Amino acid sequence: NWQQSAANSHSPYSYREVGASRGEFPAAYAILRANADLGSGHECFAKACEAVRQWKMFDIPNLWLKFPDVAIEAGKVVSVLVWHFGFWSLNFCRIVYVIDEEELIRQFGFAYGTLREHAEHGEERFVVEWDQASDRVSYHVASFSKPAGLVALAAPIAQSLQRQFLKESVNAMQRAVS
Repeated sequence: NWQQSAANSHSPYSYREVGASRGEFPAAYAILRANADLGSGHECFAKACEAVRQWKMFDIPNLWLKFPDVAIEAGKVVSVLVWHFGFWSLNFCRIVYVIDEEELIRQFGFAYGTLREHAEHGEERFVVEWDQASDRVSYHVASFSKPAGLVALAAPIAQSLQRQFLKESVNAMQRAVS
């Protein structure tokens, strides 16, 4: 609910390596990556950026982004409600940084990090890129994570669910831009 999200806005990150997804991911975590070609040109890139701003990469069955109107700004908190294995899981994250680069390879996106109330510890990065030299637009999602608390007892299942999320996030972005 709203009060719970407001209370979690001050919750600490659940891992020490905050911001590490900008560079080399920490070795002590499971590292997952997925990419997709979205098309070409400025119009495709603009559409992909708008899809990220609208959190379209979360348009996934059995997953609900709570407060999908949260702006893509560092410090903003978002929660993800997931239905799996016959129960609900509510997981809170805070946006760590925003990417908005206008180099030869234009990039837009962000990374968010898990808060104490999350089933995992780690960070996930969502980025769209427009390589102006090739004119190709792509979507990249990458994470480093490890299970928290009791979830650690089912680490292989947790990693499988996370791999499935990355795959479905790629599909959601392809649908949003097509």
